[in-house]
Amino acid sequence: MIRPRSMLFLLATAALVPAACARDAEPAKAQEPAAASAATPGQANEPEVIRTLRTQGVEFMGTFETPLGLTGYAGAAGQQPLAVYVSKDGQYAVVGTLVNAKGEDIGAGKLKELVSGPMGAQAWSKVEASHWVADGKADAPRVIYAFSDPNCPYCNHFWEAARPWVEAGKVQIREILVGVIRQDSANKAAAILAAASPEQALLENERNFAKGGIKPLATVPAEVQTQLRANEMLMMELGFQGTPGIVFKDADGAVQMRSGLPQGADLQTVLGPR
Repeated sequence: MIRPRSMLFLLATAALVPAACARDAEPAKAQEPAAASAATPGQANEPEVIRTLRTQGVEFMGTFETPLGLTGYAGAAGQQPLAVYVSKDGQYAVVGTLVNAKGEDIGAGKLKELVSGPMGAQAWSKVEASHWVADGKADAPRVIYAFSDPNCPYCNHFWEAARPWVEAGKVQIREILVGVIRQDSANKAAAILAAASPEQALLENERNFAKGGIKPLATVPAEVQTQLRANEMLMMELGFQGTPGIVFKDADGAVQMRSGLPQGADLQTVLGPR
């Protein structure tokens, strides 16, 4: 119940990854604490608590004022937008959501303006420049990028689910291939990327997925290795821990991401009106 006065909520978030193929990676190495970097002139005057959060990996893009006299800092932890509200003495901060008596999020608009919007535009430009294979018509009104492993069953499920949109010319899915699930994943991805028609090779793998998919190349060409590594690094940079990792623009043109196979009604959110 929201009381008739402004309130601060400290929210704890948990990551929930729906059906997805995990990366077959080496055991994760313990990460060392982020080292404090030299403050820029603009950062030198920041509150102490904000400087501390920077050393912990939070990046700040701007500030805004609030009705309570707290200063709002719009930032991001990884790919997650984050609002931090700082006391006047700069010694304390509340991380989370500041709402008014109507239940409205005071910082939502500023987070979108200063963080989500710029981060989404940057992510979109990076997936556009990646090594992808098109599935669907070039003039489709909606373009979706999907990090995909040739051996990922959930990627194949997404491919199957998207057929009505793709075949109707409404969606083009650009598959950003990676080879992370099984030992021959990179070899299968190479068979697609190095084919005379990567588009046809992609279709062959998806249509015959239940029978093993495309025949892997015996060796992965050096050029393809470079492409696959770049795609994998981008996948990790955008925060995807497995495949499929989906990047799309919603009805308002805002960039959104989905980790794993979209479930239920969310499939139409991703693919658009049927």
